[in-house]
Amino acid sequence: MTDFLRDTFFGHCVRLATGNKYFQYYEESHPEEWERYVDREKSANLAHHGSVEPEKRQERNNSNGGEAEYRNSASSSQTQVADYDASYNQASNGKVDPEKGRDITLISWNGPDDPENPQNWSRPKKYFVTFELCLLTLSIYIGSAIYTAGVQGVMMQFGVSQVAATLGLTLFVAGYGLGPMLWSPMSEVPQVGRTPIYILTLAVFVIFQVPTALAKNFGMLLAFRFLTGFFGSPVLATGGASIGDMYRPKKRVYAMAVWGVAAVCGPTLGPLVGGFAAESEGWTWTIWELMWLSGFCLVFLIFLLPETSSNNILYRRTRRLRKLTGNESLKCEPELMGEQMSGNDIVNMILVKPFTLNFTEPMVFLLNLYIALVYGLLHIWFESFPIVFIGIYNFTLGELGLAFLGILIGALATIPFYFLWIYLVHEKQFDDAGNVKPEKRLQPACVGAFSIPICLFWFGWSSRPSVHWIMPIIGSGFFSVGTLLLFNAALNYLADVYIDNVASVLAGNDLMRSAFGAGFPLFAGAMFKNLGVGWASSLLGFLSILFIPIPFALYFYGETLRKNHSKIARKDI
Repeated sequence: MTDFLRDTFFGHCVRLATGNKYFQYYEESHPEEWERYVDREKSANLAHHGSVEPEKRQERNNSNGGEAEYRNSASSSQTQVADYDASYNQASNGKVDPEKGRDITLISWNGPDDPENPQNWSRPKKYFVTFELCLLTLSIYIGSAIYTAGVQGVMMQFGVSQVAATLGLTLFVAGYGLGPMLWSPMSEVPQVGRTPIYILTLAVFVIFQVPTALAKNFGMLLAFRFLTGFFGSPVLATGGASIGDMYRPKKRVYAMAVWGVAAVCGPTLGPLVGGFAAESEGWTWTIWELMWLSGFCLVFLIFLLPETSSNNILYRRTRRLRKLTGNESLKCEPELMGEQMSGNDIVNMILVKPFTLNFTEPMVFLLNLYIALVYGLLHIWFESFPIVFIGIYNFTLGELGLAFLGILIGALATIPFYFLWIYLVHEKQFDDAGNVKPEKRLQPACVGAFSIPICLFWFGWSSRPSVHWIMPIIGSGFFSVGTLLLFNAALNYLADVYIDNVASVLAGNDLMRSAFGAGFPLFAGAMFKNLGVGWASSLLGFLSILFIPIPFALYFYGETLRKNHSKIARKDI
């Protein structure tokens, strides 16, 4: 338990306040064993040619000193022949090439089973951290839909139209679409990591609920709804990267599916939680509920969420060892990569790359466009629920929230079958090295693509007084079947194809889908009133049919695209 607390935000604060007296790491209590973290082979590579990767054989044969000199391995304790003009790397006992070599002692994991490597954490620890990410995701995602229950109250208090009141929803969604463009790439910086981003932005999210609920005018309400969305956004994109930190590709798909259910829970539970509160106490209580939930989550994560970024863990280990030994030549790979980046490179990584990847990589653009459409359809379709269940079936505002449970039940019913497919089919597609062709990840998307139009047609034409209210609720469950299969397939595919740019790719995905989700609800009310529920839902269904070929196209031609038409996509599998 002490080791678990040590890596949390609370543990880091205690270490900082006490000068590292409490929650010590192994190397701090056993400083004489610091060399167990030295990667001698890579240190030898750095000494010989300045890179951690082995040099090509032909290049080594042409280098000064020949290949025999390079083979002087780090593990050798052989006494060096006196060469007073040469310098030798202490970690590897190898000669430092005067032109290309770097005298660096590389710090890495303590073997393949290092317990501090998130991929080596115990199953209970991985499951618990996954639960924390799901709780955080739910606490943020619920903030969009919970507001909708109080729209009528906002209209009455501030004297605005329904379209204007809906801006409180759309600006929140826009905020959590823009936020990851900054926060997600920042979480990839080794000196920062993921946990501080989660905790500090969530703290601002909780605090900003107070001025939102106490807004004196409509402009103030809209401004703070946007800001809360912006500061609450990191986990909505980076959560997938955090899961990738802990799970190897073969098992990551299970955790991503569970995280996906948490993302579905937010929009579906929001109207239920907010409906009864707004009905009894007014629209501000929906915001207070959001503050209580996110505030509990904040306290929980401060004490119990450990860092998952392996780059940050290695960076902090290297910094501790430098302090213990006084040896400034100790460095880790993430530091070496950072040293090669200029200020412009860092700005490009944080602010430019998420945008450019969206429009220069064909696989990213096609899948992001499809996911964005589905997300936009979800938000515009949600606007029909009051029309159907209050206008047609005479539900109260609180009872309206219960109608959204069909979507949640659909997601929960999908998970067992999805896991069964993973276990019986997908896991057998991995090779001995633990890799699978990314296109295999898209098989569920080819099924889920048909569930969206089925839902919309079913819901639209069963929503009439002569048909029992349970029928449109049953039909609504097919939407979560589609979204769960599509989202998990797409996000796992993108994580495999762009393995070195996961956070930036997922941030771009979040931006595009949030842009659609923010814009579509603004014209939803007029569309459903003018066309009627049946034809408006059918229009959305026909639109979703147009995009069905996308997962099929990438499944059959994705390998050609990433190998021949992409600059940064993975090409080795």
